Amino acid sequence: MSIFDLNAYEVVLTEDLPDLKSKGYLLKHKKSGARVLLMENDDENKVFTIGFRTPPSDSTGVPHIMEHSVLCGSRDFPVKDPFVELVKGSLNTFLNAMTYPDKTVYPVASCNDKDFQNLMHVYMDAVFYPNIYQHDEIFRQEGWSYKLDEPDGKLEYNGVVYNEMKGAFSSPEGVLDRVILNSLFPDTSYAYESGGDPEEIPNLTYEQFLDFHRKYYHPSNSYIYLYGDMDMEEKLKWLDENYLCEFDAAEVDSEICFQKPFDKMIEVEKTYSISSEETEEENTYLSYNKVIATSLDEKLYQAFQILDYALLSAPGAPLKKALMDAGIGKDIMGSYDNGIYQPIFSIIAKNAEPQQKEQFVQVIEDTLRKIVEDGIDRKALEAGINYHEFRFREADFGNYPKGLMYGLDLFDSWLYDEKKPFIHMQAIPTFAFLKEQIGTRYFEDLIQKWILDNPHGSMVIVKPERGRTARMDRELDEKLQTYKAGLSPDEVEKLARDTAELIVYQESEDAREDMEKIPVLGREDISREIAPICNEERVCGGIPMVYHNVETNGIGYVTLLFDLSGVPEEKLPYVGMLQAVLGIIDTTHYEYGELFNEINVHTGGIGTSLELYPDVTKVKEKEFRATFEMKGKALYPKMDVLFKMMREILTESKLEDEKRLKEILSMLKSRLQMSFLSSGHTTAALRALSYSSPLSKFKDDTDGIGYYEAVKEIEEHFEEKKEELIANLKELAARIFRADNLMISYTAAPEGLDAVEKEMETFKNGLFERTDGDEQENRCILHCVKRNEGFKTSSKVQYVARTGNFIDGGAAYSGALHILKVILSYDYLWQNIRVKGGAYGCMCNFNRIGEGYLISYRDPNLEKTIDVYEKVTEYLRNFEADDRDMNKYIIGTISNIDRPMNPSAKGTRSMNLYMNHVTEEMIRKEREEILNAGQEEIRALADVVAAMLAADQLCVIGSEEKIEEQKALFGEVRTLF
Repeated sequence: MSIFDLNAYEVVLTEDLPDLKSKGYLLKHKKSGARVLLMENDDENKVFTIGFRTPPSDSTGVPHIMEHSVLCGSRDFPVKDPFVELVKGSLNTFLNAMTYPDKTVYPVASCNDKDFQNLMHVYMDAVFYPNIYQHDEIFRQEGWSYKLDEPDGKLEYNGVVYNEMKGAFSSPEGVLDRVILNSLFPDTSYAYESGGDPEEIPNLTYEQFLDFHRKYYHPSNSYIYLYGDMDMEEKLKWLDENYLCEFDAAEVDSEICFQKPFDKMIEVEKTYSISSEETEEENTYLSYNKVIATSLDEKLYQAFQILDYALLSAPGAPLKKALMDAGIGKDIMGSYDNGIYQPIFSIIAKNAEPQQKEQFVQVIEDTLRKIVEDGIDRKALEAGINYHEFRFREADFGNYPKGLMYGLDLFDSWLYDEKKPFIHMQAIPTFAFLKEQIGTRYFEDLIQKWILDNPHGSMVIVKPERGRTARMDRELDEKLQTYKAGLSPDEVEKLARDTAELIVYQESEDAREDMEKIPVLGREDISREIAPICNEERVCGGIPMVYHNVETNGIGYVTLLFDLSGVPEEKLPYVGMLQAVLGIIDTTHYEYGELFNEINVHTGGIGTSLELYPDVTKVKEKEFRATFEMKGKALYPKMDVLFKMMREILTESKLEDEKRLKEILSMLKSRLQMSFLSSGHTTAALRALSYSSPLSKFKDDTDGIGYYEAVKEIEEHFEEKKEELIANLKELAARIFRADNLMISYTAAPEGLDAVEKEMETFKNGLFERTDGDEQENRCILHCVKRNEGFKTSSKVQYVARTGNFIDGGAAYSGALHILKVILSYDYLWQNIRVKGGAYGCMCNFNRIGEGYLISYRDPNLEKTIDVYEKVTEYLRNFEADDRDMNKYIIGTISNIDRPMNPSAKGTRSMNLYMNHVTEEMIRKEREEILNAGQEEIRALADVVAAMLAADQLCVIGSEEKIEEQKALFGEVRTLF
């Protein structure tokens, strides 16, 4: 690349990045002072990010509100929500923005060059020329505002960020994370909450908000990142000529300050809210935290990830084991946060008691002293290094483009030293160095220096307070009504007028010519081809196998699928518990900690899951296949170890280990609670679907609220129930893990086939034998009951789910329902639930087997939201869209379908289609229905939504006050925890 021809930039640094098959360049834009970093390679999934250092000086959440607000219209794109218009009409593979404690980043990704250029244009315009200066309504909508519907009504606060953070502050883990960060850095910007504390957000004025943009959103404070296969010279020229050349370099004081280390550890105590029916006993969080140098030390950056694995995160790790054995907490977690200037190593006990804090510290320090004295288990260090190195080499980030994740990792050094952007991109030499240190006391010395002898730490206790949310809501309500009572009639009138004017602004239509400024691709930019399906039926060692021929870089991805159709309904929660236990309990030949390390030394890991495959050819009968799956991955020469360890877990696990079972159930209960609080929308949708769907009932019983209730019952009455638990686990293992109940999915290049075929015969012979009793198996019959439940929690916000089966209601599936998902999520629901209602999110889905849902996320409303759902059909019957709008919706829809896939995802997708009986013809037909849809096809979907709503299935997880207040909506109301 001839970047040296570009006079507008100076080249600061060039670097070969062989680990990432990339060439790196660090540039500086001469006129504006913008920092620009390029990673050139052959990845078609291109990434652009612009980020700013945004250290907060208080907890009003101004960085977070700014992140939302700049995406609400700008100079070249003066519509109210260009971000949403892009989501609807772009082929992006990633489009979002994120606020961190010290930076705000705006990343986009796309495989289509024209689309990529459009996304860059909208984001550059948004950050440098936002409409926030012309429209204070943006600040009031996204940040906070007074809400007064009529002069004699009740005064409230509203705002998207305000409600989002009310939800975030309702989670005890969220409270804990914030207190840890704030406690360790009292003299720096990390002492404040960049997302915003709901109690502080209303202190932010519009002028302060604008001042924040004026100060920090300048190219001299920016970090621009381009990654992938593109004409870098053209992009740099465009950035210079369209944006950067318009600014002169400026001094922006945004330095992330270094916290002077403490002389001694400090202690901080805070409370979090539980509902009035939850117990305060065994509900405290204890956290021991130490600051580890800075993230500019690339060896420590990785070494503490390895120590976190070896000491704490791996099952059976010594610190976790010592704390569990001492009876401190029921769930021990750890974290190493190296995404800030001074990383934090934390040891956390959940479900503990406040009076255990001295013992907690003593057990940690005694255990670490013994480890330093005796040496760390070599196998644990080898496993930790291999675990992280395998992941680094594989670069499998699920749905996230790898260029996006590399960009975020770059900030871990670039933000704090602009001459060191690439130090974390060259991890292979660091892993090699760390391997050489095993057995040299390097790791033991790190424990001594940075944990035992390091006074820069905090002990954080986060205690439950029953009814805290209700008390705070009451106090806030009194404060607001007192404030209103002190206003003159004219001032009250003005508040009501402001509220009405904001609604008028939100409901006003953007001018057609402004809408047309948002770039949109044409249907001709979309391929009519579908992604290839690679399924080849084979037999491997007498076992049916579906082989997926994909180039995987020498890694074989194995999935064992055991059929669950013979398991009776009442045993389903035990299947969930069996899945949770396997791999983290002792086996005949290994203690569970050794087992985990043995797996991670030789392979890329083994995991289990329960999967459900609806048969799309038998939708009316609601037939589906449930499987217990074990997934493993390894380099081809290590397949023998992979299969040996899989068999060990499946057939040699000591399911009678009472002590370990009790520990796992306690941990399981705790993790389920955490997931319900963070993903209440999907939990509520699954529960509501289970009222009529056998498939969803199965999932709820093995992974949802039904499962949680079974786990809680056994955990709380363990002594009476342990024998029944053990008998069920053993009986299920023997019934499920048989060769005649097994099929295999295998993703690899052809040269990886021999390795699996060689192992299969031995593996199959080691499984359980069929017994006479197994002959009488019947297919599991599930009994669905409509309950329409309201689950009360201590949260300040709601997750509202409305579901139903539209095929049951007489409607049919069509590919156009994919478009409906985009239209509702980013037009009707977005406008009514997020923009006007103040909820953080809203989603919907309609699938091939007729299941549909409408859900809201961190929503201050309940009844109002249900009313919005009810009016969807009316909206659709009157739906209007011209060709340009339809184009946009169709492109946004295809963008969701045509995501680039890594090798393992290609195999998984192909196998899912095989198991669901979805043919290539069906996918082609669906794609044509999407590409050919127009206004009339969308209007016709009103019948689909009407059929779904007619099922009248409702489930809400949320604030106990709100649910009690509106309990007439529900068939049953009860406390979730």
